[in-house]
Amino acid sequence: MERYIEQAVLSSCDQVFGQVIDFTKEMIKQYSVLNQEQGVLDVVEKNLIDLKLPVTRVPIDLKRIGDHPLFAPVEWSYDKKYNLVSAINPNAPGKTLVLNGHLDVVSATPFDMWTQAPNIPWEKDGWLYGRGSGDMLSGVAAMIYAVHAVQRAGYTIKSPLTIQGVIEEECTGNGTLACLDKGYDGDFVLIPEPFGPQIYSGQLGVLWFKLRLQGKPAHVLDTSAGVNAIEMLQLVIPYLKELEAELNDTYRLPPYDQYKQPFNLNVGKFKGGNWASSVPADAEMEGRVGFPPGMTSNHIMQLVSDKIEKAIQACPELRSNPPKLRFHGFRSEGHLVELSNPGITLLSACHQKLTNSEPKQFLSTATTDLRAFHFYNKTAGTCYGPIAKHIHGIDECVDIESIRHTLKAYALFISRWCELEKSN
Repeated sequence: MERYIEQAVLSSCDQVFGQVIDFTKEMIKQYSVLNQEQGVLDVVEKNLIDLKLPVTRVPIDLKRIGDHPLFAPVEWSYDKKYNLVSAINPNAPGKTLVLNGHLDVVSATPFDMWTQAPNIPWEKDGWLYGRGSGDMLSGVAAMIYAVHAVQRAGYTIKSPLTIQGVIEEECTGNGTLACLDKGYDGDFVLIPEPFGPQIYSGQLGVLWFKLRLQGKPAHVLDTSAGVNAIEMLQLVIPYLKELEAELNDTYRLPPYDQYKQPFNLNVGKFKGGNWASSVPADAEMEGRVGFPPGMTSNHIMQLVSDKIEKAIQACPELRSNPPKLRFHGFRSEGHLVELSNPGITLLSACHQKLTNSEPKQFLSTATTDLRAFHFYNKTAGTCYGPIAKHIHGIDECVDIESIRHTLKAYALFISRWCELEKSN
């Protein structure tokens, strides 16, 4: 009987696969960068309703989560922003499964570097292109349609299962935190991030920071009369690179010793000045630094602060005009996945059935919303998803057949994890 159920479910996956691709393309078109998520939320909500899945809007309530240790401070408003949750059998007995995926994407500018517009999906040689195609709209489509495929195959899911489509995974994690705060947790979580069909075994901590320095404007006929804020702020970068080197020298311990440099500093944004013939009066820099599991966010914030202070003391130009340091966005600690968990064992078995091979493991030098489940309520889980290229880069794309594999793996996992009943 079990074999018959699984054959029916996998056949159903093939039958709905075209809808998965269409759904992915509709989400890509929304170009859901930070604070422009409404379009993709509308598309996903309509799709859930069309599939006869329940839908709840879960806002990010600052009064509830603003003081939570996992909350990442931001500079924008959460008015009218929300996540989407589809809770199936929320009060039923049995093991609870959560499928979580983020709907936000990172900026694709400048558009003219892309082969085609990044918000218009296109296919070539078995790959689907567009911003968010891999990271991670195709995974979201696969996980939602995995639930639909089981139901379409003629089976009712009796166990509690929750689908979460969240915002701000790319910058704060506050979307998933809001869902957890509302009780949408479970015994195991699967997140179809685009790291391929392998078991995600751990991730780093990530800290975002911002530095601002005010100089003194002047006409270029006498630049010595001014203070160039852009040049002054650049003096800090070597000291931040020094921190990067120290982190990798001191904390590159197992299992991260397999990487030459797992803890990366990235100066991701730099702006300043307002006129080519004026000494710039202000400059602002935003950066990201990775740090090892076991290190607290307070610890890494102190290390960054210490390096900035060292730069100030070492550079006379900065002592009289020090930059101001602020922490915003990610302050997310890392963790390692418990690979002996029954959910991991079951996912491995599903992978083996579909591929006739054992899954590989992937140790990440980035972060995902998996950390929220781990630190909020010690919920076990992992990431397992499609194969993507150039995520956060130019011509991002996802292997189309790997989306099909993800769809089948999730549907198979659901059929084995959840209690099913033959529909009338």
